[in-house]
Amino acid sequence: MTGGRASRPGPPPGPPWDTPLSEAPLAFVDLEMTGLDAKRDRVVEVCIERVRGEAVEDRLHTLIRPEGGEIGNVHVHGIDASALAGAPSFDEIAGRVEELLSGAIFVAHGAAWDVSFVHAEMRRAGRDLTVDFWLDTLNLSRRAFGLAKHSLEALRAHFGIDAARAHRADADVLALREVFARCVASLDSHAAGATPTTPRDLWEVRVAEGKVREQILALCTEAVAARREVTVHYRARSRAAEPMRMVLTGLDLGLDPPRVIGYQLPGRGRRQLRADRILRIDTDDALDRTPPSGDAPKDGH
Repeated sequence: MTGGRASRPGPPPGPPWDTPLSEAPLAFVDLEMTGLDAKRDRVVEVCIERVRGEAVEDRLHTLIRPEGGEIGNVHVHGIDASALAGAPSFDEIAGRVEELLSGAIFVAHGAAWDVSFVHAEMRRAGRDLTVDFWLDTLNLSRRAFGLAKHSLEALRAHFGIDAARAHRADADVLALREVFARCVASLDSHAAGATPTTPRDLWEVRVAEGKVREQILALCTEAVAARREVTVHYRARSRAAEPMRMVLTGLDLGLDPPRVIGYQLPGRGRRQLRADRILRIDTDDALDRTPPSGDAPKDGH
């Protein structure tokens, strides 16, 4: 616990959640559905890419024909009855879905929706598959980038990601992977000598809870003990990320969320920062690591 809020149970210890991010199996998932009610609406397209590092280890992309002939949201994804006529049912591809998700970390944008539909479709197919924990690029984006909107459509526009086939599952997975990479670059807490970033570290980015990532807290503790200069990448509310050259002098763990205390260089002005809004901390050996262009710092703080 890193503040007054009680921490909810986290993912189980060990692989894949405590594996270095570059080695962990990630399942990037996008679904197109007839509506938004998982109990009633059906999946009509699925794309899952199982990725390790930058390599796609396995992939599934297919249209899905609902057994009852349900159609909906055609105005969003353009998938009509004629397109689904020769497609397999979810029951026919359920084994492949289970194979791709098994042992991997589920990654999606607004992931709770996708998880609820996967659960519903797998139950209809008579299979027992439960996704208890996942990474949500919507949540990661809200912490990493000072944008007005964080929908996949808005992120496509902001980062110049191709939107020609938006709202089709395969194209949305490509956009999802690009957004995830940009979020990781901004949130990567692997400063020199620190433990490599893991999926658990990203799971701890829970904006609404004011949760402080354990790696960030450890880096702050080390910086306070060493009293050496570091670069703190900080994103204040409704602002773009700002790198600040600082010497950290203390941590106030009694506040919720905890505060990091120090002075900013070169003027030595005193600063008190919310620890949950620190994106990463760079030491002298890691100052050349910068996030991709597209979310440049703004003047002021």
